[in-house]
Amino acid sequence: MTILQQQGQAAKSAAYPLATAGTAKKNAALQAMANILTDRQAKWLQANARDIAAAREAGMRPSLLDRLALTAERIAGIVDGIRQICALPDPIGRVDRMETRPNGLIIGRRRVPLGVIAIIYEARPNVTVDAAALCLKSGNACILRGGKEAIHSNRCAASLMREALVSVGLPADCISLVQDTSRESANELMHLDGYVDVLIPRGGAGLIRAVAKEASVPVIRTGEGVCHIYVDSEANLDMAAEILYNAKCSRPSVCNAVECVLVQEDIAGAFWAKALPLLDRHDVELRADGQALGVLGGRALPASEKDWDAEYDDYILAVRTVRDCQEAVSFINAHGTGHSECIVTDNYFKAQRFLDAVDAAAVYVNASTRFTDGGEFGLGAEIGISTQKMHARGPMGLEELTSSKYVIYGEGQIRE
Repeated sequence: MTILQQQGQAAKSAAYPLATAGTAKKNAALQAMANILTDRQAKWLQANARDIAAAREAGMRPSLLDRLALTAERIAGIVDGIRQICALPDPIGRVDRMETRPNGLIIGRRRVPLGVIAIIYEARPNVTVDAAALCLKSGNACILRGGKEAIHSNRCAASLMREALVSVGLPADCISLVQDTSRESANELMHLDGYVDVLIPRGGAGLIRAVAKEASVPVIRTGEGVCHIYVDSEANLDMAAEILYNAKCSRPSVCNAVECVLVQEDIAGAFWAKALPLLDRHDVELRADGQALGVLGGRALPASEKDWDAEYDDYILAVRTVRDCQEAVSFINAHGTGHSECIVTDNYFKAQRFLDAVDAAAVYVNASTRFTDGGEFGLGAEIGISTQKMHARGPMGLEELTSSKYVIYGEGQIRE
């Protein structure tokens, strides 16, 4: 057996006692994880500093360095996320329905873990903890495979969490980290049939598409974030400018950041007079269509066709002018990735049409797309934002990491 097959076998073995561990023991493990990550955060920060130094030397751009970096404040937020998950209701064992059939059989449907969940992700060490905590509370063993950029941070976090598991009597292999960050290990994990029940890629569009195309184990697609904001002719323009600024500039490297703004032609000049001073704070590069260039002048570059489908993860914004709400909806449905879309308008009927017609996991009226997040939606942390339509859509919390099985009680019934 290969090292990864041995790891898969160990995770499969650990999944059985975890599935029946009960809420109290799982919560005790989560509390132990939160405590050890807090008590030994200096060790985690030291490991992260090694990753940051290597990333700087390799020329990683600032927006991605920000995504990689840990601070005491960010660790406190990660630990708070664990405690929030601990406080959430346990979905395992919940009966969705129970009914008595005419033949006397009592048939119910009960929530159960998926089993072993593998996650392939990039340079975000918080994902290591978020994913492990969510999998643990939902009764799933997990195999984590992060990118090489965060390997020291991930090794430290995984080691501490495994220690916490053992301290409460759960197998350490409920959480495991793939030590090899080569392309070969990712490819092997995609084909770990018999051990992995579902694979979740979390990262850029290239990673997600490659996993979805190559994997032989079931995949939940997450995170492709070509998000749009449509500024309607009846928008509050001051509010629209602030929403755009927040959605683009608060953290441009995350999947819920906006990548393209659609502006109704009648208010384009007035809107950009308000929005540009905000975007200039971060020197946001604008790539605009011909009509928008007429308004923006030398402040923007001409857009190419590929800009309408680009996930920049940077201070770059595509700009397009549209005639009306219907054109905006058509454009979004043609170029969006099904993640998060927003309309800014004071017209109730246009807002409702937008909500009805836009095909995405999260659709906003007068609010930043940056709220598409498990914590903000009350789910605790999240394992990813699902952009597919089967099983799970949107932020994936505990409920989305479960399956179901039917339980049937009888008194000797036989089928004729």
